[in-house]
Amino acid sequence: MPTPDPKHGPLVPMLLVLTVVTGVVDAVSYLELGHVFVANMTGNVVFLGFALAGAANLSATASLAALAAFLLGALVGGHLARRLPGHRGRLLAAAVAAQSVLVAAATALAAAFGHTSDPARYTLIGLLGFAMGGQNAVVRALKVPDLTTTVLTMTITALAADRTGSRRLASAVWMFAGALVGALLVLHASVPVALALALALLVAVAVLTRQAARTTPAPAWTRPL
Repeated sequence: MPTPDPKHGPLVPMLLVLTVVTGVVDAVSYLELGHVFVANMTGNVVFLGFALAGAANLSATASLAALAAFLLGALVGGHLARRLPGHRGRLLAAAVAAQSVLVAAATALAAAFGHTSDPARYTLIGLLGFAMGGQNAVVRALKVPDLTTTVLTMTITALAADRTGSRRLASAVWMFAGALVGALLVLHASVPVALALALALLVAVAVLTRQAARTTPAPAWTRPL
């Protein structure tokens, strides 16, 4: 775990929990929704190229659906960030609360109707992609260095090139942990159970961030950078 940073307060541990959520939902989407990512858009762009070339077990339609949902979620997340520019705590709490609603809907859908039919599968891709796009846009607006919560390529590159950065290492480890736990739940329990874990983590982040940000006067870490 990185050392506490008064400049960012509880944002660092909260974003690491969101990194775990990324690993969990991408485990669900890749393993059970047709080899597609709902958070890692680099993978979807590559998969789209593979699918159009005729590679087996990949769907161009699924990759496009994930990309479209993610972009729409990022658009809404960016709008929210512009609406709440002066308080990073309220921004994160509001965004994660909205994300929780989307993941709750995905969990209920998977529990009630499964995930194998095309309508259910594409609805799940849409809900989860939208949620992760919003997360990515809001985390970008928070400007906490080395914690993107969804992308690790530059984080790992910087970790190796600079040979420093506890946040970078923690980000990679926590996403690995989320992917591992998510895959274990998908393979040995069920998709709704894995999504329920992601939902529980999101609710915890929303509640804890809101509580931390409610003090008056506003803590220094809530101010925009």
